Amino acid sequence: MSTDVTAEGGHGAISTGPEVPVEPKPTLSRREWPLYEVFVRGKRGLNHVHVGSLHAPDDEMAVHAARDVYTRRNEGVSIWVVKAADITASSPDEKDPMFAPSGDKVYRHPTFYEIPEDVPHM
Repeated sequence: MSTDVTAEGGHGAISTGPEVPVEPKPTLSRREWPLYEVFVRGKRGLNHVHVGSLHAPDDEMAVHAARDVYTRRNEGVSIWVVKAADITASSPDEKDPMFAPSGDKVYRHPTFYEIPEDVPHM
């Protein structure tokens, strides 16, 4: 069995025979790109803060787009992007049943502890 090959385009030997099926990759239009939520940690901050949302074709492009859109003035030191579809959140309507169990654990509130003045970020 003979296979025809070509080296056109500088990609090495590529089969041109009928044995190699070529299927076009489905491309997403911009309207179909997933929505990402963007979190940035500022230079002086300790935690990431939600700064906005954007659409991107993949995770890597979402990070680059978030950098370009949300840190144009060197505000951040770290960026998180999370697909909005991957976020599970409680509803504000469920506040009472969700957080009621912690109400009877007053020892968890910092009002019972003295925090020294030289302890930062408390």
